[in-house]
Amino acid sequence: MSRFTSTPSTRRVFMMQVATAATAVLAVGEAAAQAMVDEKDPQAAGLAYKADASKVDKAKFPKMAAGANCANCALFQAKAGAAAGGCPLFAGKQVTAKGWCSAWAKKA
Repeated sequence: MSRFTSTPSTRRVFMMQVATAATAVLAVGEAAAQAMVDEKDPQAAGLAYKADASKVDKAKFPKMAAGANCANCALFQAKAGAAAGGCPLFAGKQVTAKGWCSAWAKKA
């Protein structure tokens, strides 16, 4: 019967290790998601991303409408009023709400 007395404690230890590992993975994932897009990043440069929409060259990008920014883009993934949020074009990174890129599409 001594074989059965050690099993529950081993199972408990295993479950605690799984819970600790899952928490660590979530923490690392959230930290990685917090990285901001750099304007010099090749993907960002290709889409003419600017962290501040007021700095977009309107002569070069006539599609840039007054008041257009990431916060009112259909691709922006954050709560209303957030300073930054996710964008599927820049996987794992965040864009500023006041930013803009050439893929901007009006939020419905």
